[in-house]
Amino acid sequence: MKEFLVELTTVVPEGTPQAEVDRRRADEAVRAGELAAAGHLVRLWRPVGELRSIGLWRVADEQELYEKVLGTLPLWPWMVSVVTAVQPHPNDPGPADHVA
Repeated sequence: MKEFLVELTTVVPEGTPQAEVDRRRADEAVRAGELAAAGHLVRLWRPVGELRSIGLWRVADEQELYEKVLGTLPLWPWMVSVVTAVQPHPNDPGPADHVA
C-alpha cells in the first residue's frame, strides 16, 4: 500500500440548495467512515480557522486513490484537491508499522 497526503477544499457551486449541501455533507460523513473502516482513510485534519481538510490515505496506487476512493466521496464533484505521495522518512520517530 502507498500513502498519500491529500488536501481537499470544497467549493459549493453557487445556487446549490442548502438541502442538497446538507445531504451531501451527511453522506460524506458516512462514506468517510466506510473508507476509514476499509483502511483507506488513515487520518483527517482540519487546519485551525480554515475550511479545507488534510488527510492521510492508503491505497494500492494513485489510480485507485482517484477512481475508487476520492471519486466515491459525495462532495468530490465540488472538491479541489492537492495530492502528494509520501513515504516514511528515515528519521521518522513514528511507529514501526509504516507502509514501505
